[in-house]
Amino acid sequence: MPLPKATLGRTGFAATRLGFGAMELIGFDAARSRVSADRLLGSVLDAGINLIDTSPDYGRSEELIGAHLAHRRDEFFLASKCGCIVGREPVLENGRLEHDWSRSNIRAGVEQSLRRLRTDRLDLVQIHSSPTRKRLEECESVEELELLRREGKVRFLGMSSVLPDLADHIAMGVFDVFQIPYSALQREHADAIRAAAAAGAGTIIRGGVARGAPAPDHDAGQHAFWRAFSEQKRALWERARLDEILGPMPRMEFLLRFVLAHEDAHTTIVGTANPDHLAANAAAAARGPLPADLYAEALRRLAA
Repeated sequence: MPLPKATLGRTGFAATRLGFGAMELIGFDAARSRVSADRLLGSVLDAGINLIDTSPDYGRSEELIGAHLAHRRDEFFLASKCGCIVGREPVLENGRLEHDWSRSNIRAGVEQSLRRLRTDRLDLVQIHSSPTRKRLEECESVEELELLRREGKVRFLGMSSVLPDLADHIAMGVFDVFQIPYSALQREHADAIRAAAAAGAGTIIRGGVARGAPAPDHDAGQHAFWRAFSEQKRALWERARLDEILGPMPRMEFLLRFVLAHEDAHTTIVGTANPDHLAANAAAAARGPLPADLYAEALRRLAA
């Protein structure tokens, strides 16, 4: 079955409702074979996925996409991020990387991404890590992005945003797309997703499978910050007794199709380094949103 699509807000792009989040490519170091990266990234496009989200913060992700997909550039909508530190290693604090939204660093980041991705334009550049509106105005971040757009290096402007700053970001009226966290186990942005879509923006959902939290062995090797996140979300899953209503449906399929049931979630990015998992995600997304009765019961249990 083909993947369902939705219009990504005012961009007009018909995005597959499943996109590929290329953060998982951070694990592809020099020891990983070129064949593995080529197989995985080729499989993304072969599955019909037409939106790829990456970032300079994701290790060699941009370089690998450029090396393996530059010859298929017109087949997908390419989204990256800015505000990531260029020229040195960022500082990590409480599970979050340092960012710099100054005009000079934003320009350096976009131009670095163009080189790494082997392309002459980025379809979407998203300001990373949800800086406040005040910080954006002090740094003139949007002004620099608009200049890059006039130069043809950027097509659309986006913001990777969270509450409480998301409301201010929507009110600015300058962002074409918002990337927002949302899942069955992290529903606090549900209304904000509706507000972004009502303002004419596209919505890209991240974290839709809750970073794999329901998987009992998922914590191994995680940073302490994300280990605590996973433990919290797994506890919510268990309190809501969601396993009782899944039937034969795998947990990851349930989580993915729960996100698709939000009428204003235009696309959700899910990352994996495993082609078999990628195929399973695509098959699940092709089945569409959760059935209405199952979705309603899941909402009831989670609310309780």
